[in-house]
Amino acid sequence: MFTQKSKLKRQLIKTFRAGGLHLTYKNGSTIQYILPKIHAIQVLNAGIRYVFTVPLGLNPSDIENKKWLFEAKYGENIELVRNNKTFTLSVYKSDLPDSLTYNYDDISIALSDHILPIICGKGRTSSYFAYDLIEHPHLLIAGTTGSGKSTQLRSILSTLIAYKSPSELELYLADLKRSEFHAFKNIVHVKSVSTSKDDLEVVLTKLNHELKRRGDLLDQYEETHTHDLPKEVRPPYIILCIDEVVLLKKEKKLMAIIEDISSIGRALGVFLILSMQRPDAQVLDGKLKNNLTVRMGFRHTDGTNARITGTPRAHEISRDTPGRFMLKLDDPVELQSPYLTLDKARSLIAPYKVEKPKSVKNEVVVIEEKARPQEQLSIFGVLEDEKTR
Repeated sequence: MFTQKSKLKRQLIKTFRAGGLHLTYKNGSTIQYILPKIHAIQVLNAGIRYVFTVPLGLNPSDIENKKWLFEAKYGENIELVRNNKTFTLSVYKSDLPDSLTYNYDDISIALSDHILPIICGKGRTSSYFAYDLIEHPHLLIAGTTGSGKSTQLRSILSTLIAYKSPSELELYLADLKRSEFHAFKNIVHVKSVSTSKDDLEVVLTKLNHELKRRGDLLDQYEETHTHDLPKEVRPPYIILCIDEVVLLKKEKKLMAIIEDISSIGRALGVFLILSMQRPDAQVLDGKLKNNLTVRMGFRHTDGTNARITGTPRAHEISRDTPGRFMLKLDDPVELQSPYLTLDKARSLIAPYKVEKPKSVKNEVVVIEEKARPQEQLSIFGVLEDEKTR
């Protein structure tokens, strides 16, 4: 291993020299070269990862501008990620898949270690990648029409429904464009589907009350997270998913509640999944943007939009690769999302379908179901009963 790493180090040093990526000093007839410092070389199943820093006086942009140099040396299957003066160069054995077909049995292997798994996709390895919403709260998905954003949202929600019981997870969906979430309206996990701002205000007001109730529970039992509460009082996890959240940017009252969820929701077991076609600097500003710890950037129109989303290089994604996106979890990484058709999604979540809703008012779909002996009822019914007493 030592011999292998020494050989790999020499190869990278030769690349630095060939591209003039160094500082040059003359001392009489002696020429001294100060090269980037290589801190780590990791030999992984997927390939090789180098970590290096540029010396003071060498512009880090020179490294980025000569990415072609590393491609010439190592091939096109590389990633070059910059963090200030530190670079991570990943050289992969294989390229990203051009497409993926969603298969829950294949994906489930990546979910098993997580409480609230968010399926992402595959990188330059043979394995699916997922992360836990508990550990990395709140998700932003952004991308242009046809980039794969809506399909990814469908995959995430369908996977959560198949993975978690309705007594463990409640979903509150908002579809202000009325173009998504039709398949989820009669699913037992889904407590409401809002299609107007007025409808969403009702839901957000009730969620705001629930945040306070859960905070009181934590105070009462002197715990820091709802999953540490005794089982008999432990509330289900809640995910609020809003498609095209930019349509709410003028609704200060609603945005204030959404920001509150982003700030305190993790400890209370309430999480956000927000999506938008084009990032808006007014919406993604300050507290909300900082609290959206994970970003999925599908194809963006330009670098400015990619910067607003926080997913560098998302504007470089080709139209010929729908479903390709940049994941910002720790270091940005490029992934291919699984493609889940609407028919296949309906088939996957069909076992969780309930009777046709008894009441439909103002486009809000509220699921009314018979109580199950071992399942906890939605907190919304309790809150409504208290108001009418």
